[in-house]
Amino acid sequence: MTKGRMVIFLTLLIITLGITACGNRTEGPDGGTGDGADTQAAQTGQIGQTEQNTQTEQSTQTEQNTQTEQDAQPEQTKWSEQAAQAQQADTTSSDPTLAAESEVSGKALIVYFSWSGNTEKVAAGIQSRTGADIFEIVPQEAYTEDYDSLLGIAQEEQKNGARPAISDMVENMDGYDLIYVGFPNWWGDMPMILYSFFDEYDLSGKTIAPFCTSGGSGLSDTVRTIKTLEPDALVLDGLHIGSSEAADPESAVKEWLDNLGLAE
Repeated sequence: MTKGRMVIFLTLLIITLGITACGNRTEGPDGGTGDGADTQAAQTGQIGQTEQNTQTEQSTQTEQNTQTEQDAQPEQTKWSEQAAQAQQADTTSSDPTLAAESEVSGKALIVYFSWSGNTEKVAAGIQSRTGADIFEIVPQEAYTEDYDSLLGIAQEEQKNGARPAISDMVENMDGYDLIYVGFPNWWGDMPMILYSFFDEYDLSGKTIAPFCTSGGSGLSDTVRTIKTLEPDALVLDGLHIGSSEAADPESAVKEWLDNLGLAE
């Protein structure tokens, strides 16, 4: 073979090998097959599909969340209304003024026991501002008019847990919603004849407004005692009138009734 034919042969061989190589597929560095263009196209297609799937999932999830929120709104509204009602009820129960205004809708009665006349004056002041009916607790056996002797009797009654008898009865106690209860403070407590009154009448469901007179002992623990004796009644903040105010209790009575929302 001449040199010129050899060159032609080699040239044809190189061309043939090149065409054959273009027709074969090569293995990529990640173990996959195909050239760079095919790999990029495949990757682009996968990314596009992934984005579409992601958008579809996000759209579906958004619709589900929206529907869930819409379904929950009526229940949430009901809970909100219940919470508001509960809060209003809690506020009413803790505020004596609101409690008095919401609970008292019927007739009122003033019940009082008075030895010196001071408590009677306060009871009259309450009646003049409220128009309530009035009932005086009168013992069947009258107390002594001597103050020093009275102190001994009152102390002995407390020691023995006495229940002095009451000479008369309240007519139609069931017809009253609000009961004002007045008494003098004897030895840091109500006179025992008041215990007789609370033993006699069940004031469940009624509102009790206590008031007392004393030289300086205040209400002592009488409000808590009344709550114990009448656990199913609403007992409001009490009024104390000192000896110096007893002759003219109008101002103190007005302020007390105004604060409780009970004045007419």
